[in-house]
Amino acid sequence: MASETHARSFIPLGIAVLTVSDTRGLTDDRSGDTLSQRLTEAGHRLADRAVVTDDVPAIRARVEAWIRDPGIDVVITTGGTGFTGRDVTPEAVEPLFEKRMDGFSAVFHRISYDKIGTSTLQSRATAGLARSTFIFALPGSPGACRDAWDGILAQQLDYRHRPCNFVEIMPRLDEHLRRGAPA
Repeated sequence: MASETHARSFIPLGIAVLTVSDTRGLTDDRSGDTLSQRLTEAGHRLADRAVVTDDVPAIRARVEAWIRDPGIDVVITTGGTGFTGRDVTPEAVEPLFEKRMDGFSAVFHRISYDKIGTSTLQSRATAGLARSTFIFALPGSPGACRDAWDGILAQQLDYRHRPCNFVEIMPRLDEHLRRGAPA
């Protein structure tokens, strides 16, 4: 295996944060604050931030607008991934996925299990790809947001991470859309 002789430079991404809650606003959104702080400290750009209620059309409309925005590479939602009647984030975002990222949920639950044990079963954290935009749906607790960012997203959204990361494949995410396009 050939060794790399040059270091990679960090590539900042545009990341939007959506909090799904019937009880929180931007002024008291600790989970959204946690994600916004971590992503900006990592060198990424907070492209947008919003709070919507636990409502499938509201969640989907906000995420769809962001995945059409060329300045947004990643959407992270927090909240609405549990089992109560109002928890509908997976139902809102999963139909948008062109490709599911089943490994995200598996790794998230593995990290979460070490901290909260079997209570991790109460989360339906999910992720996928839609219109060349990565979407991650996280639970609504600041701890879960820290676990997902620190244990998964900080590395996978960093071009310097080895052996591979999401950033290096971003230029090829829309290949299926370009196949029939004229040169």
